[in-house]
Amino acid sequence: MFDGPLLSRLRRKIARSLLAFDAFVDSTLYDSSERAKENYEAFSAFMDRFHIAGWRRVLNELACETLTIGVGVGVLALALAVPAFQETSDDWLKQQDLAVTFLDRYGEEVGRRGIKHDDSVSFDQLPPYLIQAVIATEDRRFFEHFGIDVIGTLRALTVNARANTVVQGGSSLTQQLAKNLFLSNKRTLERKIKEAYLAIWLEFRLPKREILRLYLDRAYLGGGAFGVQAAAEFYFGKSVRDLTLSEAAMMAGLFKAPTKYAPHVNLPAARARANDVLNNMVEAGFLTEGQIYAALRNPATAVDRSREASPDWYLDYAYDEVKKLAETKKLGDDRVLTVRTALDLGLQRHADATIEDQLRQYGKSYHASQSAMVIFEPLGALRAMVGGRDYGASQFNRATDALRQPGSSFKPFVYLTALMTGKFKPTTIVVDAPICIGNWCPHNYGGSYAGSLPLVNALARSLNTVAVRLSIAIGDGSPKVGRAKIVDTARRMGLTTPLTDTVSLPIGAAEVTVVDMASAYCTFANGGLRAPPYAAVEIMNSRGEVIYRHDRDAPPPHRIIEAETIATMDSMLMQVVQAGTGTRAKLDNIDVAGKTGTTNGYKDAWFIGFTGNYVGAIWFGNDDDTSMKNMTGGSLPAGTWHEVMAYAHQGIDLKPLPGRPAPTVAHAEPSAPAPGEPQRPASLSARSAETLGALEAAIKQVQQRREDMGLAASAIDGAVKPRDNGAGKSKAGGG
Repeated sequence: MFDGPLLSRLRRKIARSLLAFDAFVDSTLYDSSERAKENYEAFSAFMDRFHIAGWRRVLNELACETLTIGVGVGVLALALAVPAFQETSDDWLKQQDLAVTFLDRYGEEVGRRGIKHDDSVSFDQLPPYLIQAVIATEDRRFFEHFGIDVIGTLRALTVNARANTVVQGGSSLTQQLAKNLFLSNKRTLERKIKEAYLAIWLEFRLPKREILRLYLDRAYLGGGAFGVQAAAEFYFGKSVRDLTLSEAAMMAGLFKAPTKYAPHVNLPAARARANDVLNNMVEAGFLTEGQIYAALRNPATAVDRSREASPDWYLDYAYDEVKKLAETKKLGDDRVLTVRTALDLGLQRHADATIEDQLRQYGKSYHASQSAMVIFEPLGALRAMVGGRDYGASQFNRATDALRQPGSSFKPFVYLTALMTGKFKPTTIVVDAPICIGNWCPHNYGGSYAGSLPLVNALARSLNTVAVRLSIAIGDGSPKVGRAKIVDTARRMGLTTPLTDTVSLPIGAAEVTVVDMASAYCTFANGGLRAPPYAAVEIMNSRGEVIYRHDRDAPPPHRIIEAETIATMDSMLMQVVQAGTGTRAKLDNIDVAGKTGTTNGYKDAWFIGFTGNYVGAIWFGNDDDTSMKNMTGGSLPAGTWHEVMAYAHQGIDLKPLPGRPAPTVAHAEPSAPAPGEPQRPASLSARSAETLGALEAAIKQVQQRREDMGLAASAIDGAVKPRDNGAGKSKAGGG
């Protein structure tokens, strides 16, 4: 009885509370909506004051759209600027101040890089007409623009569009300096964007005078000379401060195309270019026609250096190596260095000349315009490097920076990985037949299939379907797993570029560099060791002290593949040269192993081969990635490799390939050139060179001990000698 009325009252109280809350919510929402309406009406009334129509509204809309687009462009510009500014550092200017003199493997000077600290010429000592000639010819608005010459760029684009080719360059001096300081010579849109941002950055960081000084100190002017001081010494045999007007004009003409206008290569072209420079100086208002009359009538004549050739591609690579060592604090604080390299100058010159001769003779018929080649010793010492046909026309190093598909020259990594699984031997029977992964179905060169055949024959014939089948077998039925193992093998052997995992990776679709491929093949030549490439054998500071030796300070080669597996793989690669696609690479009485490579559309053609003494990789193609006319790796690349390596093996002690017996006495003797082949200059064998080097070091130690003993004797003599008190002096004078 009591509980019933109590519950009823409680329910009524809860109901009234809920009704009150509901009313509160409703009234609050109503009041809020009314206030919102009032505020909106007030805002609308306020905004009506700014209402515009007609042409004013059009201008307003345009301004708003411009602002929106501007914000978007600003965000994009900031995103593009970040990679450019990452190229700089707090000590960016100091890092470039290395002065390096390079020696070949025999100790002969072959070139220099960096600033000549020991013989530099200050900016104030430069002839005014040299500076004026450079500005009038290269960047007439240098003192007016902000790092990018907009007018000059637009003019160059217009001229080039009309000519349908590159006739004029639009880069300012600051942009060129930015490239020289921070960037490579890659011809890419990314580099041009970075170059533009860094040019603006330099303009804000440095005065115009300092930018001009750095440019004149670092620009490449041909003949292996960097900077106007080195160029003046090379071309005219004098200091830059002593140049005449005609000589300064000739030098200023070199900035555009150092090799084309180099006076020791083409004096008429250099003089014609110098005349253009003199006329530019008149047009720019620096000189009058009367002032250039004598220079026009009496053109400059350079020192005869027609027989000299600088191994510039090699020196660029070696200089980068030295800079990396300096950045890691392995060379101390000295900035003036002398570096003895592994360069074989005779081999370098022969490789340069052979490639140029082959392209001149066969390039047109094959529609091939460029080539690159790298030659290593099996343990990584770089003997020669060719980065292209003309260093002066383009310093872009196609051996180190160009990414190209290797084609079938990648297949040894596939076959080696297959051998490492233990499932395959050279005699294992494999099937060459159609195969598809998804909707991708590879075909062999020529379109035919060989059926069942031994694994060694499949490699010698470079069958694509077998390489794809091996990738599946390596992964126990999973192509993706198999490709991952192949990539791991290639990485451990020395390939550093991104190897994109695609179904066509086993037949060479991933992009690589020539130097990486040669370095990786060194593992085949040295019996399974990973030996990173190097150019610097020994580095000395400005006092002649050895501060770095590769054999002492670099990590030693380490084993990555079992010797037996490498020997088996080498025997298969020998069959490629003996009876497969690489027969044109054969060398008389010398074991040669290697692999050809040809990509789809004939865009790239390779041959990479090795002996017990050398590893060489060569590539032919075009910079614009256009197709060649049916060039395969077994044609011009293998033939050119043969020409270079036949020369390289003259007069040296022949070494066997891993797993092969040592050469017979007759074959082990230094080989002689075949009839008609160029004669390699006589040189010391590696053993003799090492012996003489050890003897030289011993002589230096003896001389140093004598000097130390002499100093010690002088100190003792000074300590025991009676002090001169004047009496002795009187006696001496009287005697």
